[in-house]
Amino acid sequence: MSIYIYIYIYMHVFLSTESNSPLFFLLQKGETVKKMREESGARINISEGNCPERIVTITGPTDAIFKAFAMIAYKFEEDIINSMSNSPATSKPPVTLRLVVPASQCGSLIGKGGSKIKEMRESTGAQVQVAGDMLPNSTERAVTISGTPEAIIQCVKQICVVMLELIGCIIGRQGTKINEIRQMSGAQIKIANAMEGSSERQITITGTPANISLAQYLINARLTSEVTGMGTL
Repeated sequence: MSIYIYIYIYMHVFLSTESNSPLFFLLQKGETVKKMREESGARINISEGNCPERIVTITGPTDAIFKAFAMIAYKFEEDIINSMSNSPATSKPPVTLRLVVPASQCGSLIGKGGSKIKEMRESTGAQVQVAGDMLPNSTERAVTISGTPEAIIQCVKQICVVMLELIGCIIGRQGTKINEIRQMSGAQIKIANAMEGSSERQITITGTPANISLAQYLINARLTSEVTGMGTL
């Protein structure tokens, strides 16, 4: 018996549905979303409903995600500039996006004592804020990013890198951690390399149902043990 686990990078983005928002434009112009999908190579889906915000899900290879995210960020900036043409305001406000990130991964984004998020802020110039509480009826937390489109895109790239590094904590130095899990569970575990241009890593677990169940538990426990600094920063 075998089971497959996929570690796959995706992005959830909260966008407003107000009539002057980029999301409203995307909803009204279906061909715009289609064009973004074709040009970026990413899958872009917008949640349904009547709530004031929707979730835009972007999935695919990391480079495709970055392209799609850049298109959305620049669309935000374009709308801000257009709105200022009829406004007395002289300074352009920053572009602000909210990501939805699994709470189990937020500790890795923050880092011990806030070291990782501080590094992101300093290296990208973006403001990054991780919510202290999970979203209602969810196991995810909001990560708010503000700045220029370029700063936001660089910040998102670093967030993706952090997520991909989680596979390293499962393997351990010279494979020590994954070997421990193999020995303790009695299961065979193989971790495939990511294909070129893709962020997906496949973990294959083979053995009896009990072996597989224990291996899954140990892998999840290993990921959980990496989560530190769960406070708001």
